[in-house]
Amino acid sequence: MLVEIFTPDKQLFEGEASSVMLPGADGSFGVLNKHAAIISALKKGQVKITSKTEGEKTFDIRGGVVEMFNNKMIILAE
Repeated sequence: MLVEIFTPDKQLFEGEASSVMLPGADGSFGVLNKHAAIISALKKGQVKITSKTEGEKTFDIRGGVVEMFNNKMIILAE
């Protein structure tokens, strides 16, 4: 799946991932490749992106929103 992370200032990440762990407002959750469409609020925490080619990358966020649709994830983070 394609994952993009945006802040108000810049784009933090764009790349392919096999899984993403997110700090959801009601608890952490994971999203795998070809996950069903979803929109969720995010709280302060870490976004962990796992890629077969690049390994694991971690980004600290202060909250935001995630949308997954047509195997593309967009994270709007603070």
